[in-house]
Amino acid sequence: MTLEILTADSLAPLRHGFFTRKGGASSGVFEGLNCGTGSSDQTEIVTINRTRVAEAMGTDLSNLVGVHQIHSADAVVIDGATDARPKADALVTATPGVVLSVLTADCQPVLLGDAQAGVIGAAHAGWKGAQAGILEETVDTMVRLGAQRSNIHAVIGPSISQRAYEVGPEFFDIFLTEDPENTRFFAGGDGDRMHFDLPGYGLSRLRAAGVGSAEWTRHCTYFDSDRFYSYRRAVHAKDPDYGRLISTIML
Repeated sequence: MTLEILTADSLAPLRHGFFTRKGGASSGVFEGLNCGTGSSDQTEIVTINRTRVAEAMGTDLSNLVGVHQIHSADAVVIDGATDARPKADALVTATPGVVLSVLTADCQPVLLGDAQAGVIGAAHAGWKGAQAGILEETVDTMVRLGAQRSNIHAVIGPSISQRAYEVGPEFFDIFLTEDPENTRFFAGGDGDRMHFDLPGYGLSRLRAAGVGSAEWTRHCTYFDSDRFYSYRRAVHAKDPDYGRLISTIML
């Protein structure tokens, strides 16, 4: 099966893609293009999937670089292809040929680029990382490498939508303490439950960081099981594990 790759006009001419689960070699709960090296899927199958991604990006697997994601505000600069996976949640480079990648399954995959300056970034932004400042840190790191803030275009890929993201009052309190205006990212639910707008929150942080443009592809991971993996959907279904989607960008 052919891989399905979602792209954004605002990131052109940079080669990039938000890969769906279609076209992979995994089976069972991982059926499709599971690229999660930390999942319990067969290692050799995950390698096949990641190789297909690299080939779709026009390069070798050795050029596909990632990090050990920890829901932090840490971004690392990548100077070349490496097998190292430092603990961080964003990667930035000005080196052609390196494919930056992040893995997600409800959290926001964010691809950023200043094509004119030749600087790109990729971030994994769940609510913890986004609140901690991972998006701003990614933008700041890109600027330190020569990007112009107003020339950076940022795109949030498939993420859990507000309709699917039910949270409790303690979650709401965390965001209310940060900024009373964060109430705009919550909608009422049943009883004391609410629904959190993760992509909306991410967009607001990106725009406040001064990027030239920020958008969400408007794909919900939870409600489209044929195309996307979802941690929350797996929990609700009592699945033993879940696949990870990959999003990539390169110069």
